[in-house]
Amino acid sequence: MIYLDTSFIAPLFRAEALSTAVEACLARQAVGTLAVSHWTRLEFSGVMARDVRMGVIEPRDALLALDAFDAFAEDSLHVFSPAAADYRLADLFVRNFATHLRAADALHLAIARNQGIDEIFTLDEGLLGAARRLKIKAGKKIRTSP
Repeated sequence: MIYLDTSFIAPLFRAEALSTAVEACLARQAVGTLAVSHWTRLEFSGVMARDVRMGVIEPRDALLALDAFDAFAEDSLHVFSPAAADYRLADLFVRNFATHLRAADALHLAIARNQGIDEIFTLDEGLLGAARRLKIKAGKKIRTSP
C-alpha cells in the first residue's frame, strides 16, 4: 500500500508544474494500492481555502477541485481515519526534535506507520527527511528538477 501525502495529491487537482508527472506516476501504480487519510482530505481543503483567500482561484473552482478530490478518493483510494494511536505516535515523532517535524507532517507519518504502509509518496522535503530519520520508507517518485 502507498500513502499519498497532501503535497503529492494536490497537483492532481491544481495546475502545478508537477501535475503531469504526478498523474503519470500514479497511473503506473497497481489498482487498489493507493491510500490517503481523512487528514489528507482536511489538509487539501485547507490548501484550496488558502488559494481562495489569496485570490489564486475562484471559490467555484476551488469547490470543483474539492469535489474532484472527493470523487477520486471514494472511487480509487483507501481512506484511513486517524485514530488516537496515530495522534500519540505523531506526538512522539514531534518530540523527537531531530526530525524537525511539524505536527501535520507527523500525523501523516504516524498514520502511515500504524497502517503498515509500504511507502509514502511526498513532494515535501521536510517530511521526506523526517521519514528517513524515522526509518519510514518515503520518496518523491517523480523528477522535480531538470
